[in-house]
Amino acid sequence: MTLDLDLLRAFVAVAESGSFTAAAHVVGRSQSAVSQKVLRLEDALNVRVFERTSRSLKLTHEGERVLAAGRRLLAQYDAFIRELQEPPQPTRLRLGVSENLVQSQLPLILARFGQRFPSVQLDLTAGSSQDLIDGHEAGLLDVVFARRKREGSPHRGRVIWREPLVWLAAKSYRSDPTRPAPLIMMPPPCAYREVMTETLDAARREWSVACTASNLLGVQAAVVGGLGVTALGKSFLQNGMKILPTSAQWPALPASEVAVIGEDPAKQFIVEPLVSMFVEVLTAGSSMTLDTEVESE
Repeated sequence: MTLDLDLLRAFVAVAESGSFTAAAHVVGRSQSAVSQKVLRLEDALNVRVFERTSRSLKLTHEGERVLAAGRRLLAQYDAFIRELQEPPQPTRLRLGVSENLVQSQLPLILARFGQRFPSVQLDLTAGSSQDLIDGHEAGLLDVVFARRKREGSPHRGRVIWREPLVWLAAKSYRSDPTRPAPLIMMPPPCAYREVMTETLDAARREWSVACTASNLLGVQAAVVGGLGVTALGKSFLQNGMKILPTSAQWPALPASEVAVIGEDPAKQFIVEPLVSMFVEVLTAGSSMTLDTEVESE
């Protein structure tokens, strides 16, 4: 079977941008042309990659597999072309990674990076998403992988992952509707803190600060220890925690997203493989969460 890479690029653009209209701007084609390319890809692979409704566009299970493999294939093809053209090779990459993004899997990503780019000097900065974004805007970082709120984000960047936010509590936790919601949070500026307080304020649900932790590890420990409730991505569910079901006490939360910010064309041959590494780790983390038994109140 021969596969036209333009079909694959159109599909990846739709999956990453979330709509055919946005993808059309990315690939420089009309919306109808992008739609036709995705249909031709489905015919060529004999799979359905999207579940389409009048209001939403969602990847099927097969679509997720095609997306992961397609990103790898396109990155390899682009690397092949770049190698033939022998572009100048940057020797240094100033990389910023949100400290709560791939906490436990970051060593794996760095090991893969070192194997793939042994001659590149990596300057790694881990910190809050806002600090990293500020660092990039100040010219101190070349590329940033940041987690942020989906709605109303003013920052530029390409979204590579979306994840629902959920209320997390200890397995033994029981809500008391007569008392303010006990929140576990990090100091400002913190997107999770903003989401929690804004969501509860909008629902007119009283809340109090039960614990302030300086980092994500402290937040998770406080949750498992039963000090209160926090809002994190679904992939942060771990042993000793449960997801609280949506209710008047715990209103629905918005989605969060992971974006890559700062894509210098001269460094794209490094950035794209990095994106693939991050997406694979995030996908694996999400799959593990879905396979975990989630307890409710």
